[in-house]
Amino acid sequence: MKRSGKEAFRDSLIILPAYLVLGIGFGVLMNAKGYGFVHSLLMSVFIYAGSMQYAGVDLLCSSASVFTTALMTVMVNIRHLFYGVGVLDKYKKITKHRIYDIFALTDETFSIVCSKDLSGLDLNDYCFHLSFFNHLWWISGTLLGSILGDILPFDYTGIDFSMTALFIVIVISQWKNSSDHLPVILTFLISAVCLFLFGAGDFLLSSMAGIVIMLSVLRKTGGEKDV
Repeated sequence: MKRSGKEAFRDSLIILPAYLVLGIGFGVLMNAKGYGFVHSLLMSVFIYAGSMQYAGVDLLCSSASVFTTALMTVMVNIRHLFYGVGVLDKYKKITKHRIYDIFALTDETFSIVCSKDLSGLDLNDYCFHLSFFNHLWWISGTLLGSILGDILPFDYTGIDFSMTALFIVIVISQWKNSSDHLPVILTFLISAVCLFLFGAGDFLLSSMAGIVIMLSVLRKTGGEKDV
C-alpha cells in the first residue's frame, strides 16, 4: 500500500470505534425487527447511510410506499448537498474512483477530508482508501451486531438515537477546530425559525433549503472558510 493509503488507514482508525458501535447498533436493531444477516449486509454495502439505514428499519417494518421512502431518503440525506459544497474543490481533482468516493462520502469521511492537510499526498489514493476503510468498518460493525443480536438478548430502546448523538459530537468537533463559527450559528437560527413557522413535522425540507442557500451565499462571498 502506498504512503497515501497508509495515511488514510491511520486516519480511518479514528472512525473505527464509532462505526463499530453504530454498526453493531444497526445490526442489533435489524435483528430485533426480524431482519437477519443478509438484509443487514446488503443495506450496509449498497446504502451505506447510517442515519438513513436506522430510519430504513422502520420503513421496512411499516411497509412504506416507494414515494414515502423516497421522500424520507431525500429529507434525511439532503445534508449531502452541503458536503458537495464543502469538498468541491478537492473532489473535482479526483480522477480515479470518483463515483465510489462520492457514494461513500459520509459525515465522518467528510470531516476528515475537510480538516486534513492533503499536501504531499496522492489525492486519488488517499480519498479512495479513506472511504473504503470507513465503509469496511461500518460493514464489520453491522455484521457483528447481526451476529450478536442472534446470540445475546438486547434491550434496543433508544438505540436509534445513536446517529443523532454522533452528529452532535461532529458539530462540537467542527466548532472547536474551525475559526469561523458563522455557518453553524446561521444553521441553528434557520432551523429554529423553520421549526417555529412550520412545526416539527414539516420544518426539515424548508430548513435544509435555507441552509443550502446560506452556504452557497457564504461560499460566493468568501464567508465560508472552514466548513
